[in-house]
Amino acid sequence: MKAAELRERSDEELRSLEAELKEKLWQARFDNFTNQLDDTSSIRKIRRDIARVKGILTERAKQAAQEA
Repeated sequence: MKAAELRERSDEELRSLEAELKEKLWQARFDNFTNQLDDTSSIRKIRRDIARVKGILTERAKQAAQEA
């Protein structure tokens, strides 16, 4: 997921995406623990996507605070 794609989304969409990614990360970790996960790099990719979403949300919050 690219940052440019994420910036086009609204704050509510980003928050729901963050929750969805956290659930997906939990499932991937569980599958990895039970040796059912084929692509272990997916855990790292999901973590990075979560970080991108959080970064954009923080960026927007700082910008809103600066404007106020």
